[in-house]
Amino acid sequence: MGGKCPHRKVKKRRLSHKTARRGKFLLKADDAVYDELVKLADQGKDAQGKDLPVDEDLPGMGQFYCLHCDRYFANESVKDDHYRSKRHKKRVKLMSGPAPHTQLDAELAAGMGMPDNGLKLMSM
Repeated sequence: MGGKCPHRKVKKRRLSHKTARRGKFLLKADDAVYDELVKLADQGKDAQGKDLPVDEDLPGMGQFYCLHCDRYFANESVKDDHYRSKRHKKRVKLMSGPAPHTQLDAELAAGMGMPDNGLKLMSM
């Protein structure tokens, strides 16, 4: 009478819909967002006054965008709720401070940057 139940089989784990969609709206890295904020500040514009093109693939037709968090929202009320959130406030504080680390900084720290061989003493 031994053996396994014929109805109980090991099911293959499949990716959920959420993980499949996760790559659709990739976020920019901190240094890219910081550079964009600096560029807007140099032009004398604020982060809110940016006219956005209509894009059907983005939530809210791409009209409700948070530059600090690099996120699109479905409507104005969701965007306002986001502005009051702890996550957004931390991100604004991070972006208003010193510049975040870049890929070049990481490569230099790992020893993969340009070599520093010192001064050239003689040239032939």
